[in-house]
This record gives sequence, structure tokens and C-alpha cells, in this order.
Amino acid sequence: MNKKNILILTGGYNEEHEVSLSTASEVKKSIKKLNYDSQSLVVNPQSFHYEIKKYNADICFNALHGSFGEDGEIQQILLDNNIRFTHSGVKASKLAFDKDLTKKTIEKTKVNYLKSILFNKSKINIDIFKSLFEQFGSFVLKPVASGSSYGVQVIQSMQDIKSFFFNNFEKKNLYKNHNLLMIEPYINGKELTVAVIEEKGIAKPIEVTEVISKNLFFDYEAKYSKGASKHLLPAEIPKKIYQECLENAKIVHDSLGCRGVSRSDFLYDEKKNNLFFLEINTQPGLTSVSLVPEQLIYNKIDFTTLIKNLLDSSLCQE
Repeated sequence: MNKKNILILTGGYNEEHEVSLSTASEVKKSIKKLNYDSQSLVVNPQSFHYEIKKYNADICFNALHGSFGEDGEIQQILLDNNIRFTHSGVKASKLAFDKDLTKKTIEKTKVNYLKSILFNKSKINIDIFKSLFEQFGSFVLKPVASGSSYGVQVIQSMQDIKSFFFNNFEKKNLYKNHNLLMIEPYINGKELTVAVIEEKGIAKPIEVTEVISKNLFFDYEAKYSKGASKHLLPAEIPKKIYQECLENAKIVHDSLGCRGVSRSDFLYDEKKNNLFFLEINTQPGLTSVSLVPEQLIYNKIDFTTLIKNLLDSSLCQE
């Protein structure tokens, strides 16, 4: 039998470019352990549609993060070219990458989530922010379609609002690739995350990790800088909430039609004993400091086993 030839898709030239390179590096080690041949393609969204035709790979391992990686676009190109690829398909990727579509997809399930307000970036002004603050108190601003907590800002005071609008340069650069923004109420609670992996097509939630960040919340820096956050595994929360996290992560994974692996994030409001789903990531980071590998190790599941399962579950169809 011929040795499998794996093409690792990495880079992507977006705000998560460096994270993708780190994920690809870890994945390549496991592919080598599996005794498969592999090569890497640093993906350029402008030229990928014709560059991919130059390769004769059995499977594309999608190690991309962010736009043109986990939003359904690259999945559609691979599908159109009848190329097998890992992780979720076109539809699930589109739904999961758009936080508003995710919420609409799970609105009839038992999963509790934070209600949100959507704004076009061009329509947001200081008066709207002041009105929202007077009505709801502290709130969170984030892009509707992005990952790794990119662009998330917490507004906790009128001074925060003034700083946000007076610092025009930062505002324009932060959201230069994001026109649709989302506002959610700020919950001062425990940040929790659950990895879901698939074994023979059946989704299985792994564990619940509590993330304690040195920053105000688990932002981009805290996610990918060593020492910037602390992970408590298993999370120190009531058993009922722990189980609810596991169940909800599986419900969201299945409702969106995810494949292979996902990671769902939650907020637990201890004072009101309420659990809120935040978002799902269909291509969670697989770096040395990432949460999914950590949960696998805790459950004595080898990282290479996950990579093999992802390759084995790869499809060239929805």
C-alpha cells in the first residue's frame, strides 16, 4: 500500500497567521510519527485556488485559523476540486465562524447563550456606546466573524468609551477587516472551555478547563503567550455545571454539523449560577500551549491519535 501524502495548509496571511504556523509545526511532528509523507503550503488567499491544483496530495490537513481557513471559503475550494480535507465542512465552518449564525442555529436547543446586538462598523458612534452603557452597564465589543478573541474589547466605564473613540488610529486598524461587530453584556464570571473530538463519527466531549488570564479576559495575548494565563483542569465548578458544559459543547458541535474536533467556550456566572455559551471554534489551536492538546493529555489520549483520527475522518464532500 502506498504511503499517504499529506499536504498541511498553514499561514493564511490574517491576524492568526503565526498561530497557524505553530499549529502546523506540531501537526507535522505527528504526521511524521504516523509514517506519512508530508509537505506544507503557506496559504495565500489570493492565489490558493490555482496553487492547490499543482499538488497531488491524498489529504489536506487544514492547520489554518481565522478567515479563509475556518470560515468555509477554503473548504469550498477543496470541495470543488474533489480534495479530501480535515475538520469541518463548508456549511459547519460558515455557521461556526459567524457568532450570530451560531446563535441562530442553536436557539431552539437547551443551550443558554448571551443575547447580542449587531452593528455595522460605520454606524457605531460615541452616543450609541453611551446609551448602551447607561442601559446595560459594562459590555463587550467583538467582530462577528473572527477567532482567537481577536478585536475583543471590554467597555466598563464612560472613560473606556472616550478612550475607544478618541484613539481613532487603533480603532480603524483593529477592525479594518471587520465591518460587522457584535455587542454582548459583560459577565464577570469563570471562563471555561470544552474540547469535543470525534471517534468513528461520534462526538465526545473531553473535559472542562477553567482559564484564568492575567489580563482582563482570555484575549489573544493570553491564549498564545506562555505564562499569560493559567489553566485549571479539571475546572473547579459545581458538578452540575461541569456536566452541563460537556453536554452543551456536544449539542453545539452536533447542531452545527461539525466534524473531527471543535472547542466551545463558556462563561459561568457564579453569583447567579448561570452558564452561558460564548462561541465554538471548528479549528482550535494545536500549539504547545493550546487547550485541546492539554485536555487530551489529561485523558491519556495521545496527540498523534487525534491527528490520525482527523486524517481518517477527512472527506471530499459535505
